[in-house]
This record gives sequence, C-alpha cells and structure tokens, in this order.
Amino acid sequence: MHNNNNDLTLSAPLAGPVLPLRSVPDPVFATGAMGDGIAIDPLNDTLHAPCAGQVLQVARTGHAVTLRADNGAEVLLHLGLDTVGLKGEGFHVLVQEGQRVSAGQPLLRFDLDYVAQHCRSLISLLILTNGDAFDLRPLSLSPVKVGEPLLHLTRRVLDPARPPVTEALGEQASARVKVAHRGGLHARPAALVRQCAAGFASQSHLTFKDKSAPCTSLVALMGLGIGEQDEVQVSCQGADCQAALQALLKTLGTALDTHAHPAPVTAPVIQRPAEDGVLHGVCAAPGLIAGPLLRLDALQLPPDHGQHQPEEQRQALGAALEQVRNDIRQTLEQARQRRDQEEQDIFNAHLALLEDPTLLDAAHATIAQGRAATHAWSAAITEQCQVLQQLDSPLLAERANDLRDLQQRVLRALLGETWHYDLPPGALVAAEELTPSDLLQLSAQGVAGLCMAAGGATSHVAILARGKGLPCLVALGQEILHVDSGRQVVLDADGGRLELAPSPQRLQQVMHAHEARQQRRAVQQQQAREPALTQDGLSIEVAANVACSDEAREAHLGGADGIGLLRTEFLFVDRQHAPDEAEQRQAYQAVLDAMGDKPVIIRTIDVGGDKQLDYLPLPAEANPVLGLRGIRLAQARPELLDQQLRALLQVTPTERCRVMLPMVTEVAELLQIRQRLDALASELGVSQRPELGVMIEVPAAALMAEHLAEHADFLSIGTNDLSQYTLAMDRDHAGLASRVDALHPALLRLIAQTCTGAARHGRWVGVCGALASDPLATPVLIGLGVSELSVSPPQVGEIKDRVRQLDARQCRQLSQALLDLPGAAAVRQACAQHWPLQP
Repeated sequence: MHNNNNDLTLSAPLAGPVLPLRSVPDPVFATGAMGDGIAIDPLNDTLHAPCAGQVLQVARTGHAVTLRADNGAEVLLHLGLDTVGLKGEGFHVLVQEGQRVSAGQPLLRFDLDYVAQHCRSLISLLILTNGDAFDLRPLSLSPVKVGEPLLHLTRRVLDPARPPVTEALGEQASARVKVAHRGGLHARPAALVRQCAAGFASQSHLTFKDKSAPCTSLVALMGLGIGEQDEVQVSCQGADCQAALQALLKTLGTALDTHAHPAPVTAPVIQRPAEDGVLHGVCAAPGLIAGPLLRLDALQLPPDHGQHQPEEQRQALGAALEQVRNDIRQTLEQARQRRDQEEQDIFNAHLALLEDPTLLDAAHATIAQGRAATHAWSAAITEQCQVLQQLDSPLLAERANDLRDLQQRVLRALLGETWHYDLPPGALVAAEELTPSDLLQLSAQGVAGLCMAAGGATSHVAILARGKGLPCLVALGQEILHVDSGRQVVLDADGGRLELAPSPQRLQQVMHAHEARQQRRAVQQQQAREPALTQDGLSIEVAANVACSDEAREAHLGGADGIGLLRTEFLFVDRQHAPDEAEQRQAYQAVLDAMGDKPVIIRTIDVGGDKQLDYLPLPAEANPVLGLRGIRLAQARPELLDQQLRALLQVTPTERCRVMLPMVTEVAELLQIRQRLDALASELGVSQRPELGVMIEVPAAALMAEHLAEHADFLSIGTNDLSQYTLAMDRDHAGLASRVDALHPALLRLIAQTCTGAARHGRWVGVCGALASDPLATPVLIGLGVSELSVSPPQVGEIKDRVRQLDARQCRQLSQALLDLPGAAAVRQACAQHWPLQP
C-alpha cells in the first residue's frame, strides 16, 4: 500500500457491498462517536489487514482487531454489530497483540452462518479512531473484493483556530426523550443542542429511527428530520457523560420561549376563484401597503476552471467566514441591546452554522481538489439544502433558507462585493426567497413590504418581518418573479393578495389609509401622557410590561402610568450563577427611579417550565409547563426567593413598589409568602411592606379569586398562560396557536369571576397578558371590571386612545352577553360590531 508517512491507502479487509458510516444501524458507529470510517456487509469469512502495521489490540471476545499503521493512523476493524455478546463463539483470531502484520494478511476467521444468525447484523466497520489527525476520503462505495483500494488517508495540518475534539473514552450513558420544540429540531433548537453539548468533554449524539448525528453538527442534526414530539435517543460517552446527558435531555425536552412573537399558523390551502391581476399567497406578516414592485436577484458566481492553490483558497474562505462572523456578532449585539430574543436566536443559529463541521469539511474537501473557495462553499451549502428539502418536513425545508443566507453572505465577502441593494425607500421587494440578513438590510433602507415566490409563514424571515412591522407575503409562486420591475402594486398581506394592476382609485385608497394610520399613531403618541378616562369619567390605568430599567425609561417617556409587570427573569438568565442581593436591589431600584413617581409591579422569579437556568439544574419533565415552575420552584428553592424578597424590601420608596407572585393556585401559597415577607422585613428592620399581589394565570386561581383577594392587595390576570391552561391547548403548538384565543367565553367567565371576587374585598384587578394589548378586547375587559391594562410599551398611546372612545356603562351592559356566546370568533365579531376599531 502507498505510504509516505502522510498519505496512506487502506485496502478492503473484507469482500462485499460498501456502506457509508451514517447508514450503519448503530448510533455509536453511525455518528462517528468512535471515529470516521466506512462499513462493509461481508460475503467472505476472513478479515484481512487493510495496511501494514502493528496489532495494538485484539478484543477478548475475538470480534475486533486494532492496528497502528506506519504513518500513525489507528484503525479499528470490528466484525458485525453486537458481536461482543457472542463471547468469542464463532471467531478464530490469527494474530496477537504487538505482532507486526503486512497488508492483506489474514487477522481472524469467523463462522459466517453462525455469526449472522446470532448477532444483530453482519455489517462490519473500519474505523479511524484517531481521525482528528487525518482527512479520510472513500475511494469506492461499490461492492469490493479483498485487497481493493477502499479509503485514502491524508495527515491533516491542524488549524490552531479549530478547538481539538475530545476523545470519547470511559463511561457511557443514554436515555430517550420527546423533542418539545415547536416544528421539531430545526436551526434554532439544533443550535441550542449543539451549544449544550459543547459545554461537556463527553461526545454526544442523537439517534432517530435508523439515523444518527453528532451533536457538534447543526446540519447533521437538522438532517435527521426530527419532528415535534418525536422520540429520540441521546447517547453520551466520556468522563462527564451523566451530566451531559441530563443537560441534553432538558434542552431537547424544553420548548424554545417564543411567547413574545408566536408564529402564525399557515392556513390550509384554499382553492380561491381566479382573479385577473391578483396573485394569492400566505400572510407571513400583516399589513396593507402600495408601492413599486422591484425584483431582487441572487448573486451569480463566475465560472471556475478548478486550478487553484488549495492553501490560498482555504485562507480566503477562512477570512470570509471570520468577516461574516464579525458582521453577525454586531447584529447580535444590536439585538441584545433591544432585547429582541427572536433575532438573537436566529443569528446565534447562523453563527453556529458557520462553524458546522459538516459544512466546513465538505468545503475544504472540494478546495483540496483545486476548486475555488467560492464554488466550494456554494457547493457545500447547496448539498445540505438539498438534504433538508428532501425531508418530509416543510419546516425543515424552510430552514434551508438560513443556509442560503450564509451562502450569499460568505460569497459576497469572498468576491469583495458591497453588501447593499440599490432600492429606493418605499419599494416592495419581490424575490424567490429572502434571507434574514437580506431583510435587515432592506429594512434599514426603508423598504415597505416583501413578496416571496417560496418561503413559509414560520420562517425566520417571517418572524423578523413581523418584528419590523413589514407586510410580507410568501408562497406566491414563480409568477411573481416575472412581474415587470417598477410596476405599482398593492400588497394586502392581511388578505393574502398581491394586486398587480390596481386602479388609480385603489392606489389612492390604500395610500390614504396608510397615511391616516400614521397620523393617528402620531396623535396617539402626543396624547399618551394624558390620563385614560372613558367618556363617562372612569379612570383606567394603562401600564407597561418591561424587563429592565432601559425599557422602563422608554415606557415612562411613552406615557405609561406605571409598570404593570417587571419580569425579573432578565437578571437570572444567560449567566453562570444567580445575582446576589446587592445586584438585584440595584436593578429593581433602577426601574423605580426610571418611572419617576409611577408605581412598579415586580413579579418574583418565574422560571422552570420553559425557562431554565444553567446554574439551577432541574430534573427533565415530561410536561414542563405543568411542572416545577413559578411559585412552586420558589418553594422548592426558598433561598432564591428569600434573596429576592430581601432586595425588594430595601428599594425606596416602598409605597411605589408592588410585589406579585406567579403561578399561585391556592391561598396557602400566598399566606406562606406573606409570612416570609413579614419575617424578612423584621430581620432587616424595615417597617413598611410593599403591596403583595397574585397573578391569576391558572383556572384554580380564577375560581379562588374571592378567597385570594381577602389576603392579597391586588390581582393581575396573565391571559397567556390562563388561555392555554383553560383551553388545554399549548399556545406554542403550530397547529393550535390560532385557536388559543383569550377572548374565548370560558376565559371571559374566569376574568369576570376574578373581578367579582376581588370587588367583594375592595381589591383592584389588572390584566398583564397579551389580551391587554388587543384594542378589540379593551371594552370587554373594562366592562368585566378590569381597572388596569399593562401592555407592550409602544402600545400605551394606542390603548389609552381606545379607552377614551368608550363609555364604561355601555361596556358593562354589553359585556355580560358575550359570556354566553359559543366561541372566541363570535365574541370577536360582536366586539367589532359594538365597538368598531378605526380603519
């Protein structure tokens, strides 16, 4: 065999069909956890040496031999799967440890019929166990005869920028778990799995059906095609395998927190009557806008004749990748400053993809053949996009768009092209499929709307478009790409329509509606600092939901009457240890200071369920939303709550600080915390106590509202959780999210019962869930007895304006009848008739 101490060709040790390693029905081998290699389904009864070398090890049960080649490559030859269980029966070893063997020399014989009948599979492995030092290239995937060339090894020049891979030695651990992420294991949850696995020395992999993937490769993980609630096997090997396993089980079994911007559900395909001059699509982000339609074309590569210096091209690709990484890091920092978690998740996944070994190895292998870095990178992405699109999963097919985004960004860096589109403000963009970085650039240039031939309503672009307020239609079909550029069109995303030939009157109507909406928002903002009084003089407090002092400052400037919900989780997440008492006190005081003389409601720590803390390991739960979360976790870990209560007792002035307890289900929980608050106040020598309220977010709390109000100072309804618990529908379930509507009569009955029970003890009731931000719901909530609405800060002016249009007495009279309607749709229709919204 050819061997120059760098290159080595391994010959076939057996005769038979050749299989890629990923096709082996054993997760340890298929994922490369033992190393890279190849498999043969043997037709002969003798295993031969694939090269000259020394016998390092012979398995005690005779089913495997390990050789060390003269260039240092260590090759494991493993006969069959689960053959260790045969305890040597059927095997006859022909060599011994330490022996020098020549290429093609017989190493062991086996009884083909006996082994085939008594083990799981005869498929046999050739594994390079120290593969970090070598590049491996298969020479044949056709059936081979003994001694024919099989694999070519080249000693690798290790990149110091790439961290070494820790060999998976020692203890093993595995378990099964159902994947909780909405839509399955697509880019963002796969990035979380990769990030989790990277924190441990052990090697980890997932197995689903007959395929496996290492947790180090996003592409390989997505390529498994794992759907929501699919059960997978997690396997870890190494010194810290137990800790790694528990962490991965928690990561896979806990859904991403996408509550702030739930993705819309793509409606079933409806056969619409054909309309001349109208293209129908799916609404990815709502809105109505008119403007010139301009086509955006993808970057085209120049021809490549394949005669490049590999080292130069590797360096060029490395530089381009680093440039794109830096750009994404800047985007991430901006998203962190805005506390835009959706955007952070998207671009964290992109960063992980840029380091994905599946992509990088494929690109480097192509470069080694003399191809240009541009074509090597493009080919690597295209191949993986095809893998994802061939899976029976529309969501994973959409995730191929993330790969195409990185393809274009890195190509632009390689070619030195400016990252800018020549589009005027107000343009409506048409494209085959836009990428997240496309959207950010287009939004910065003032583009007014987006139209895509492909894409889906659950894509990352759709999420970003909704966050930017850009109307967006997807799945319009290829016809959109043939529309004349510059044509004036109407994008009616709400109706799923692109009007290609609107009349002058229609264009004028849409433009006037848009201008009126802009003017109304400006007026609302000017009046946002004024009190929200109904026409008959009832005062409604319109507060804001925030997560930090910066957001509180913006809310105060935007006219908020207070903070209706401070989510204190922001202090506890994304760190290695809990904040101490001083840090918490400083953070809470900063929020109070930012709000001037306005009151601030601070919710105690609400983690567990879908919000996990790295430094607070919790057992994996089959249904985390019904598990250890909110006040239950605080009771299980009282030191966390005690520290938080101490910090809250020391902010000033005490009368502006209100404390709210999440996930309360019974009076005993409230009394226990009130007693604890009193005890800590005595310890600190604090005479005043902050008001103590309860969050109504489970049906039990609503049904017990009268009894809770006897001991609480106020009640605040969290309609997001109350909806899913009442309707028994996960608000993050892709097929059910549109039905989790807090205007359902059952929810309205619980809200009414809460307000009635609170009134008997003279307590006020607020709403801090998403329903408070829905202008259609404002009159209903006022009519049922709610006196405080806590909304997203940008909506303070809008909700105050809505309150001023209402008569509270009429709201009370009409709201009671809504409780007897058959469903949420009927309630919404009645609200629109009684209290129509301005167009």
